[in-house]
Amino acid sequence: MIDLGVSKLALIGAVALIVIGPEKLPRVARTMGTLLGKAQRYISDVKAEVSRSIELDELKKMKESVESAAKDVGHSIRENAADFEKSWNEATAGASKGLGDYGSELTEPPPEYRHPKKNWRLKQGTMPNWYKARTGMRTRALSGAARVARYRPKKYK
Repeated sequence: MIDLGVSKLALIGAVALIVIGPEKLPRVARTMGTLLGKAQRYISDVKAEVSRSIELDELKKMKESVESAAKDVGHSIRENAADFEKSWNEATAGASKGLGDYGSELTEPPPEYRHPKKNWRLKQGTMPNWYKARTGMRTRALSGAARVARYRPKKYK
């Protein structure tokens, strides 16, 4: 990096004053400042983009490792499930022969689910808000302070 001290900056300023002139020096200095600011912002944007791409690559690698681990777990579960089903079939094959007529009780389907038709948050007998609004009924409850403020007599001037 360029080592700029106070003495070197003073020397550059003096040369710029002589070469550019005192009339154009403030405008040139402002232009140089804006260009330097734009360059710094561009460099910071590039650094941020590079860091984002690096993080994205790391996340992709992590995703691949998690997916491969999930596939391994799924494969092992399938193998264990197949082994379990074999052993279950072997165990139940001998048991179902010895049950006789009672084997049909194990094969009955479970009772069908019935919804209780209860919604504790909603009362079935309430009037709908559109009907209340149409008939001019109160649709919202007011607190005591709000009711006093609403129905307080207005002061005459």
